Amino acid sequence: MLLTLTSFAQTGHAPKQDYQLITGNSFVQSKNWYLLTLFESLPDVKSLLEKDSELATLAGLKSENLERSVKECKSDFLCYTGKMKFSAAEVDAVGARLEALYSENNALGKLVKQHLIPSGTYILLKEASEKALLRKAWEQDARGVNHTIEVYAEGKKPNYPAIDSIEFKITAKSYPVLVYDATDIVRQERKGGKLFFGPSMHYALQFLEVNERHEAADYEPMVSTVNKAAVDRVKKIDWNKFKYTLILVPGAGPDTYDRALSEGGMLRCRVAALRYFEGLAPYILVSGGRVHPFKTKYSEAFEMKKFLMETLKVPESAIIMDPHARHTTTNMRNAVRLLYRYGMPVEKPCLVSTMRSQSYSISSDAFVNRCMREMNHVPYKLGKRLSETDVEFYPVLDALHIDADEPLDP
Repeated sequence: MLLTLTSFAQTGHAPKQDYQLITGNSFVQSKNWYLLTLFESLPDVKSLLEKDSELATLAGLKSENLERSVKECKSDFLCYTGKMKFSAAEVDAVGARLEALYSENNALGKLVKQHLIPSGTYILLKEASEKALLRKAWEQDARGVNHTIEVYAEGKKPNYPAIDSIEFKITAKSYPVLVYDATDIVRQERKGGKLFFGPSMHYALQFLEVNERHEAADYEPMVSTVNKAAVDRVKKIDWNKFKYTLILVPGAGPDTYDRALSEGGMLRCRVAALRYFEGLAPYILVSGGRVHPFKTKYSEAFEMKKFLMETLKVPESAIIMDPHARHTTTNMRNAVRLLYRYGMPVEKPCLVSTMRSQSYSISSDAFVNRCMREMNHVPYKLGKRLSETDVEFYPVLDALHIDADEPLDP
């Protein structure tokens, strides 16, 4: 594990556990496109980008596209959306321009050193030079904006169509009217904007909004809401008294809209509560968002926390919620993210407590392959198996990297 945790320092791209993420205008935006949020939020960077003539030309083109589309596209909704995505040529041109503008000691250099690297949000790009990291982070964010527009405005299938698809029937006669209206709102709201990425990012956010897909922001800021009692304890804990940092409970969504917590969720909570009352860890982390069935109003993590407190008598100060994960892969990833962001030990093992079938699935080679296929990294190292329901894992900080093609839980 020391090799896993120290390899970042050897490349000069080590994240910092005390780094405070910048929220910008919204959690949905900052979680999906952190570089663009920094561009918008840091005054010196914003000024540099707005004053550059080449980037200003692109900003003008995107604003012009908004004006032209509401006049010309009529019932062709792909005409509207196509004008707002970044073309391959635009992505390449901006990347080259950012590299040209970059200097170790200017605003962009400080952005990389003081934010991109310590945040860990682009940690999978750790082998790149600082200048190349800036360009690659831009390319990732541009792809992410395009992907969001493609799924939630154009109706492209997401990675998990049954739970993440567009709300609307794109073949309906009324759909081009909706796209026109949304485009016109963006046009009006973006008037006077000077940042080259502003219209396109705003467009992607607008279509997440009309689809009511703001799951990435659920319960945020969690440190001052649902996780406050637990986070307030972190610095008071004697970690030497516990074998594990936390006990992770992966969510299990119900099959019907009228049920808040599935039988699987209840049973998994009971296993975790047994381990908690045995004194193995100071925290139980319940993980699962508003996932099953499609666009359910119930959050798996919230309902599991409620069950732990009301039925199993686990104190609120011992429960951490991850209300964002939508898959078992991201149950694991988000647990690592939260323990890291909340200042917990990263060198200690954690425990996954769940039902036998899922437990053995998590410890399988097939699950490792799934993590690589879906997230391009594995956010944990397996430890020992304690029982048929409990297996150890160690955090891997690759988990901090933003997943650009999962806008509901990036």
